[in-house]
Amino acid sequence: MRSHSDYLATEEPLEIRLVSPQRTLAITMRTPGADFELAAGFLYSEGIVNSRNDIQRISYCIDPDVDGEQRYNIVNVELREGLTFNLQPLERHFFTTSACGICGKASLEALRLRGCPIIQNDLKVTPEVIYSLPEQLNSAQRIFSTTGGLHAAALFNTQGQLLSIREDVGRHNALDKLVGSAFLSEQLPLNNHIVLVSGRSSFEILQKCLMAGVPIVCAVSAPSSLAVALAQEFGITLIGFLRGERFNLYAGRERIGG
Repeated sequence: MRSHSDYLATEEPLEIRLVSPQRTLAITMRTPGADFELAAGFLYSEGIVNSRNDIQRISYCIDPDVDGEQRYNIVNVELREGLTFNLQPLERHFFTTSACGICGKASLEALRLRGCPIIQNDLKVTPEVIYSLPEQLNSAQRIFSTTGGLHAAALFNTQGQLLSIREDVGRHNALDKLVGSAFLSEQLPLNNHIVLVSGRSSFEILQKCLMAGVPIVCAVSAPSSLAVALAQEFGITLIGFLRGERFNLYAGRERIGG
């Protein structure tokens, strides 16, 4: 038996707070980095904000009791004055683990009541484009290659070009960071793009992609039954078990041509 050093993925809590009304929206276990993107993506996917102008400022909390020291595990979000929103659906988020998020605690009915639109477009991609995505994801996972302990969410165009990638111990957090990046740079909706996530595709993953307008969602592992139901109802092409030159197509076959 030999001892040696190893690199581990960092996991720390992040509290997302509103400044006014002062309230904690969620506490999630995440990998530090891109915390503002994570907060923005989370707020957008939950319908609290709809445009970049809805967020006035995002900052780390400053502790007045410790000489103004910044607390990097607390993010304060200041929304624009007069913005109205419903915080009741966020009660299920009070504590979110990096492992499973809130899978199974939301419902299709909630999305119907929020008026989420069905994704309708004539987008088509070839199977060859889909086949090319996992290798690009693996090559771009810088931290995963060192630690082996992170999930990733990646954004591609319809030609299969990798546009951006985010990593986190939680796959939901990785997707929030990816969507938050697009939100803060005013690139939403992502209606001509493809998202690939490592691991499985849950209801929560599909909900976040639906809110971002993503028409094609791919995963290297299996979808849940509720994820498939969401994809079928809201017009998302859902691909699972994407490995090598094989994949399973669960919904939205019309977008895969050739």
